[in-house]
Amino acid sequence: MQPNDVIAVTGAAGFIGSYLTGYLNHLGFNRLVLVDDFADEHKSPNLAGKKFLHKIHREQFFEWELAHPGLITSVFHLGARTDTTEMDYEVHKKWNLDYSKRIWELCTANNIPLVYASSAATYGNGEHGYVDDHDIAKKLQPLNPYGVSKNEFDIWALEQTNTPPFWAGLKFFNVFGPNEYHKGRMASVIFHAFKQIKDKGEVKLFRSHNPAYKDGEQIRDFIYVKDVVNICVWLMQKQPASGLYNCGTGKARTFKDLVNAIFDTLHLKEKIVFVDTPIDIRDKYQYFTEANMDKLRKAGYDGPFYSLEAGVAEYVSEYLEGGKYF
Repeated sequence: MQPNDVIAVTGAAGFIGSYLTGYLNHLGFNRLVLVDDFADEHKSPNLAGKKFLHKIHREQFFEWELAHPGLITSVFHLGARTDTTEMDYEVHKKWNLDYSKRIWELCTANNIPLVYASSAATYGNGEHGYVDDHDIAKKLQPLNPYGVSKNEFDIWALEQTNTPPFWAGLKFFNVFGPNEYHKGRMASVIFHAFKQIKDKGEVKLFRSHNPAYKDGEQIRDFIYVKDVVNICVWLMQKQPASGLYNCGTGKARTFKDLVNAIFDTLHLKEKIVFVDTPIDIRDKYQYFTEANMDKLRKAGYDGPFYSLEAGVAEYVSEYLEGGKYF
């Protein structure tokens, strides 16, 4: 990527998309085409102060691109329906599968490299491990329609003989960080825990309904959004072998670790209350996720990852405490 390149970012008003937009600006990339549904006013602060060429509604993007052939040089496709509690598969199919196919076809026809957001939700309960091996994609059994739609697109992408000149599907694990104020129930546990501590001095965590795990010791691979966008940009710039790549730290931690990091940052004594996991997600709840990061490392990515404690400390002290955005 060169400073004068025109880079499209879908989902640009959302959490990771807006952070990527700001990060690209920080690197000197200001000729951006931002694609999203910009009607949600709660997302507006995510783009305040950002530099870009155009804001295009997601429904109009393909028509707009036809009218501006050859302008876009790279696409970061981060837009998606990400609500894991939405059980209507057709909603996820529209935005996570069908729309993504159109993005792929646009990039293929115009020789545009593509980095897109997949998800660790594709791994389901992890019966086949958390390895970004193309051979297991068809064996995976996601636990909800969101995960199914993401995996269906991964499978479809792997089957294509006509492809963008470079493509990478990033399986995001548990991403946290600035610009997720608008996400409501789907915001990170850190965001919700911080609010609970400020409001009531305690944090509610889901009780374990799996005898193999104690309360609060459910395990996730938490990755700071700054590390996520570093990986996104590195892949677009270096363009190693095309394919699926895990996007986590490779070091899973418990929810108790996470909450303790928040209390420590706030210099408060830990107070955790355990509550039953909601019925609507209980049988679809992942108790363990941990990214195998060997493929990305072997491809040449050697950047360090924020530790959970360092990521939480920066997020809480520099953003959540003051209600600030990146």
